Order: sequence, then structure tokens, then C-alpha cells
Amino acid sequence: MEHPAQPAPESWLNRTTVGIGLTSLFSDWCHEIATTILPAFLASMGLGPGWLGVIEGTSDGLSGVAKLAGGYYTDRLKKRKPLVLAGYALTTVATGALALAGQGTHVMAARVTAWIGRGARTPGRKAVLAAAVPATAYGRAFGLERLMDTTGAIAGPLTAFWLLHLYGGDYRPVFLWTLLPGLLAVVCFGLLVRERPLAVSAPRIPFAASLRGLPASYRRFLLAVGVFGLGDFAHTLLILYATQTLLPQWGAVAAATMATGLYVLHNVFYAAFAYLAGWLGDHRARHKVLAAGYALAIPMALLLAAGTQTLFGLAAIFILGGICVGVEEALEDSLAAELAPRSQHGMAFGTLAAVNAVGDFASSLLVGILWSTVSAPAAFLGVAILFGAGSLLMLTLRR
Repeated sequence: MEHPAQPAPESWLNRTTVGIGLTSLFSDWCHEIATTILPAFLASMGLGPGWLGVIEGTSDGLSGVAKLAGGYYTDRLKKRKPLVLAGYALTTVATGALALAGQGTHVMAARVTAWIGRGARTPGRKAVLAAAVPATAYGRAFGLERLMDTTGAIAGPLTAFWLLHLYGGDYRPVFLWTLLPGLLAVVCFGLLVRERPLAVSAPRIPFAASLRGLPASYRRFLLAVGVFGLGDFAHTLLILYATQTLLPQWGAVAAATMATGLYVLHNVFYAAFAYLAGWLGDHRARHKVLAAGYALAIPMALLLAAGTQTLFGLAAIFILGGICVGVEEALEDSLAAELAPRSQHGMAFGTLAAVNAVGDFASSLLVGILWSTVSAPAAFLGVAILFGAGSLLMLTLRR
């Protein structure tokens, strides 16, 4: 028997939404410090874009499995909060463990563990957030969470840049410093987020039946997300692209510094457009706003395929990338909450995250391998086609 939906409070801006926002801020601060220096850390081991693509793709792929399992499981819990807290703790410890890595396989093990923890906690956190706000404010609530998450993503690279200079280019103590914001994320979620236990947990139906129980409109939504996701490579590759492009003219130190600055610019636009897109989605058709965000990824990919080398061109790539991610993350979550019933929110967010993770795995692996074995233009021209197809499919969505 389906449990009754929990009544949402009148105000969408409440203790739980703020607490989840702060948790996302500190958690992203934690792993963005690591993400920013990861390409250079791998390069110091003599490992190039192929290794980065495999590590990021594998991490995202296994994270997707964890999200799918976590989504299915969290709908059957009276309290989701302990599972979410455990996920944040695992991510924090594993990210700090990168300081102990001595070779590529160690980096992969730590990154994969961190991303499994990240995956397991995601559906539960999103379900708690959706239950805390009225449906008419999904866009603003998820947009605010993404804005605060990305504020951490802005602080992360800046912190990494400062710590690298403080420690004279030694990456290991920088990884250890990720433990501080990671622990703050755990504390914020534990103390600020309030969750009313469900009176009755969902029935223990098989996984396949739970998956088939999602609405047909939601499955069509997942198809559009999946096609777009096949081209949606990890944006850490943008850092590597900028570093390699700027290296001949500016030298290693300056190129790395400028690439970090461009990534900060990326995250500034990500933060701003996450809330703006969420607000717009609350007042317009959400699927159309999301389709427009998907379409903005096409010129980004074409600029990369053209081999843009000017600082202005690189800035345009990072800005477009930031806008696309902001729109994508705020509106995909909002549409998932809108199209699926509350009793299936965990499964809905889990399947959405799994589809995105499979796309991240395939796209990051594809771009990394094609870049290494063929050319960067071939890799990015292919993803531009997928971006266009995903946008068109999203426009055809009927709710």
C-alpha cells in the first residue's frame, strides 16, 4: 500500500532547504578542491587524458549504480537521513585518501569510493528536499541547492590554488585539507535538516516492478536526458584542454593558474544560472527551459572541435559550459519531482542519476579515448550532435 504524501510547508525557504543547501556547499567545496588538482596530479605521475577519462568515467558509472540502488532502497525507509549522512561521510574520507595515492590505480580506488558514497546519498537527499517544499516551488528549491552547491565549487578551485602556492606545488597536503569542508557538510546535514519519518514505508516490491511503475511521461523524459548525457562529458576535461592549449605560450605554472581561473568562471555562471533556471522553470514550461539549456551545449562543443586557442574563446567555452550545467541540474531535478509521485521520488531521482551516470561514463570514456587516439575535434564534434538530439527530444516531452 502506498504511503500518504507528507504535507509540504507553506514556505519553500525553510530550515531544511537551507540546511541541505549548506551541506551541498561544503561537500562540493570538499571534492572540487580535489577535482581541480586531479588532472595535474595525474600528470605529475606521467598519466594523461586517457587515464583521466577512465577514472572519471568509471567513477561516474559506479556512482550511477549506487544512485539507482540508493533510490530504490530509500523509498522503503521511514528515515532517509542516516543513509544520506553515511554517504557524505564516505565521500569525505575517500576524497582525503587521495593524499595517500602513489599510482593511478590508487587514485581510481579513492575516487570510485568517494563517488559511490556520493551516489548512495543523492536520491535520499533530493527526496528529503522535495518533501520539504510545495510542488510549485520545486524549481526554486532545487535551484537554490544547486546555487549553494556551486558556491562551494567556486570556493574549491580558489582554495586549491591558494593551498598549492602555500605548499609549493605539493598536491598531497591539499588533498588532506578536503577533510575540513567535508566534515562540515556532515555536521550541517545532521544538525539542520529535519525529516518527519514516514508513517508507513513503501511496499517491498521487486526492483523491476518498481522501475516499471514510474509514469510513461517520466520514462520519455529519461530518454531525452540519456541521449544528451551520452555527450555530456566531465568538465574536468575542460581544465585539461585549457591547460594544454595555454601551455606553449604561457608555460606550465601560468597555464595551470589560468585554467583554474577559467574553471572558477565556469562555476560562477553555473551558480547564477542554476537558481535563475529554477525560478524560470517555476513560471514557464520546465521542459522547454531545459531544452534551451541543452541547446547551449552545442556551441560549446563546436568551439572545442574548432580547436579554439584564444583566451577569449576559452572563456566562452567555460561560460557556456557553466550555464548548461546550471540549467541542466536544476531543471532535471525539478522535472523529476514533478513527473513522479512523491511516493516514488527516491526511485525517480535514482533512475535519473543512473541515466546521467551511464551517460557520464560513456561520454567521458569516449572523449578521453578519442582525444588520445584520434583528435580532440573528432571527439567534440560527435558530442555536439548528441547535444542537439537531446534538446529536440526534450522539446517533444508531454506531461
